[in-house]
Amino acid sequence: MKYVAIAEDLRARIARGELPPGARVPSTRRLATDHGVAMATAAKALTLLSQEGLVRAEPRSGTVVAGRDRRGGQRGLSREQLVRTAIAIADAEGLGALSMRGVAARLGVAAMAPYRYVRGKDELVLLMADAAFGERGYPAKPSGDWRERLTLGGRTLWSLFRRHPWLAQLGPITRPLPLRNLAVHGEWALSALSELGVDAATLCNLHVLFFGHIQGMAVHLEREQNALASSGLTEEDWMDHQGPAVAAVAAGHPTFTRMLADLTETGYDLVLDDIFELGMRALLDGLALRFGR
Repeated sequence: MKYVAIAEDLRARIARGELPPGARVPSTRRLATDHGVAMATAAKALTLLSQEGLVRAEPRSGTVVAGRDRRGGQRGLSREQLVRTAIAIADAEGLGALSMRGVAARLGVAAMAPYRYVRGKDELVLLMADAAFGERGYPAKPSGDWRERLTLGGRTLWSLFRRHPWLAQLGPITRPLPLRNLAVHGEWALSALSELGVDAATLCNLHVLFFGHIQGMAVHLEREQNALASSGLTEEDWMDHQGPAVAAVAAGHPTFTRMLADLTETGYDLVLDDIFELGMRALLDGLALRFGR
C-alpha cells in the first residue's frame, strides 16, 4: 500500500535523526506531490504515524515529530543533532528561514545553547552542507567508461540537490566550498573526466562546466519553493494566470508564437528533472565529440 510506504520513509527519516523531535513533518500536500499520490493517501500515512505516537498535531505548526523520550525528558544536545535539526528547517522552509535562535527553539533549548557546538550560522551551514553531500556516495570499485561514471555522478548530485534544495544556494561556483564530502563527488567526476586525456587546466574547466550544469538547474528548486510560499500559486496556476501576458509578449515573434500555440494544443509541463537529463546528455555528447571519445 502506498500510504504504508510513505509512512516507512518518514519513520526511517525520524530514526536517522533527519526529522528530530519538534521538527515539522512534510505536509499532506507536499507528501502527495513528492510521492505522486492522492491527498487522502498522504493523509493516511500521517494518521498511521500519529497512531504510533511518532508524530503529533501542533497548533499553528502542523504535524511535528513527537518527543522520543517521554520518561527521561529532553535528550542531551549534540553537534549532530544540531546539524540535522538545521537541515530539517532548511529543507522545509529554505535557507533564508534558518537562524540559530530558530534551531534552538526547535530543539527546545536555550537560545545560546547551539553556540557551544558551532561559532555561528556560517559554520553551521557548512556543517549542514557537508552532512548533506555525505548522504550518498559511489562504488568502491568504479565500473563503466567515463561517460557512464559521469552520468552516475551527475544523477547522484542532482538527487542530493533535489532532497536539499538549499544546497544550490550556498555560493557561486567560482568559490568552491572546502567540504570533505563534496570532495568525494569532485574526485568521482574528475577521475572520469581525466580519461579524456586533457591537461590540468582543461580538466578543471570541464569539472566546473559539469558541476555548473547541475547546480545551475538546482538553484531553481528552492526558488520555486519560495515562489509557491509567497504567492500561493503552483507552477500550473502561475502559468494559467500569466498565459495572456506571455502570449502578448510573444506577438510579433513567429517562432515564439508558433511554439506557444503548439504547446497549448499538445499540453506541456516544465519538469526540471527532464531538463536536467536533457542537458546532461547534450553535455556528454559534446565532450565525446570535442575530445574524440
